[in-house]
Amino acid sequence: MDQDANTTPFPETIRPASLNEAGEVARLHRYVVQTCLPYLPDLHTPEEDLWYFTNRLFPDHQVWVYVEGSIKGYCGFRKGWVSHLYISPEVHGKGVGSLLLRKATEAYSPLRLWVFQRNTRAIRFYERHGFRLIKTSDGARNEEKEPDALYGWGLWPSDLYPR
Repeated sequence: MDQDANTTPFPETIRPASLNEAGEVARLHRYVVQTCLPYLPDLHTPEEDLWYFTNRLFPDHQVWVYVEGSIKGYCGFRKGWVSHLYISPEVHGKGVGSLLLRKATEAYSPLRLWVFQRNTRAIRFYERHGFRLIKTSDGARNEEKEPDALYGWGLWPSDLYPR
């Protein structure tokens, strides 16, 4: 059967992830962190990553994936928080992050998230999508000990500028 010129063998899609995809999502996460955030320490083994995704992230969050042959991006979110948004560098700048973040903003408002201060690309992305800086930190309270920033979306002005 001839394939239509406008279709691909692996159509692009965004959809909820299933628990049996936790391994693929964990591998993507490790790849994106190593490739795009090389300044972060490698604190966990791949087996520990798999345990975390299977036993913590997937049971406690909605996890959506972008699939283009394989999983190329994912967003894990729950009421009040975007905990994870990681996109394979091969699809950066193609709207994948926007599609996934939209799933979180359609589901919940307000939302908060933490981002590493050195991750200026992500900061610009979140600011373009209406997230506003709430506060910065020296990183003493995160596992990586890397300075980070708390951003919020859909918040009242008093939430953004606490006294």
